[in-house]
Amino acid sequence: MAQEGFKPGSFVRKSLVGGLVVLLPLAILTVVFKWVYGVAAQFTSPIAKILINKFDWSPFTADLLGVAALVVFCFITGNFVTTRLGGLLWGWTENRIMSRLPGYRPIREIIVQLLGTDENSVFGRGEVVRVWVYGREVDVSVMGIVTSKHEDGRVSIFMPTGPNPTSGFIYFADESLVTYHPEIKVEQFMKLVVACGAGTQHVFGLLEKGPAAQFKVTQREK
Repeated sequence: MAQEGFKPGSFVRKSLVGGLVVLLPLAILTVVFKWVYGVAAQFTSPIAKILINKFDWSPFTADLLGVAALVVFCFITGNFVTTRLGGLLWGWTENRIMSRLPGYRPIREIIVQLLGTDENSVFGRGEVVRVWVYGREVDVSVMGIVTSKHEDGRVSIFMPTGPNPTSGFIYFADESLVTYHPEIKVEQFMKLVVACGAGTQHVFGLLEKGPAAQFKVTQREK
């Protein structure tokens, strides 16, 4: 006898969705890791060939050691350019040589913004805000990140779209229409964007309501 209220279709659907929730992130991480590993292995292939041919190492071990060497090289380079001598040498090289390469500056700016190594990086030091795009009298607002502030009192705001936060819209709004949320980190906000707003209530709590919403509450209470 079938269990009362049991729906096979709903059971199958929930089971499949539950399995995807558990396994899909692991599959995506695996694909990303394989891609990063493949790119790094291509850069270190000369070292790997020497280890395989002369020392009879396995290809996997040779690639792994090459990737580790690449990580160490990046670490040493990063530390060197932070020194006074390294900064001077890199500044001269970048201004005289690298900046003349087609596409170098745009690519560098994108990487700096994404990694947050620059003190002006939006993703590293951005401020999460709520913008009343139609004025505070209308209870419609969007969340975004302040990218710059202007002398005339306006601010530039990047509003990423979900689930891909690298695309979005740019708003130019008067600062009187902007509510800052310093308690919210950019990383937390980006997670909400990827989730298309799911979980907002746990991060933002009771958001400040606009005058229009407050007016509606007052009218209902009357």
